[in-house]
Amino acid sequence: MLSSDSFSYTVQARCTRAEAFALLSDLTRQGELHPLIVRVRELPPRPGALASYAITDRLELGPLHFPVTYQADVLIANEDEVVTVARQQPATTLRNHTRLRDEPDGVVRIDVEITLSAPAPLFGYAFRQARAAHLGLASRLGATLEQGRSA
Repeated sequence: MLSSDSFSYTVQARCTRAEAFALLSDLTRQGELHPLIVRVRELPPRPGALASYAITDRLELGPLHFPVTYQADVLIANEDEVVTVARQQPATTLRNHTRLRDEPDGVVRIDVEITLSAPAPLFGYAFRQARAAHLGLASRLGATLEQGRSA
């Protein structure tokens, strides 16, 4: 039996929507932001995907640290939204729907909704890890975009 839940966050950054889109749609750059990612390899796009990747995270369970590799696909990518889906065995799926919107004074608003589905016995751990990692990413996103602008 699968369990599913969602969480969301919003980040604002003084940058262009094109700059935000460039960072968020290129998963090879997610290691700059995502605290668990240790490696990203681009793969040939899977059917229906604009781009596909093999991503390795370093997870912790008590004193144990272990790598987990999963596939991620970019399904929609334009200056208004980016949709990615990551899949890992057994039957775990994380969907990231990011919306980009211009606000006054050169600020871009980035609204992200993350939905995770996983087998019930794994769900609690997977959801806690996903939420912590993506909120860590959110805490770095604005500064990374603004630093890129001044570079």
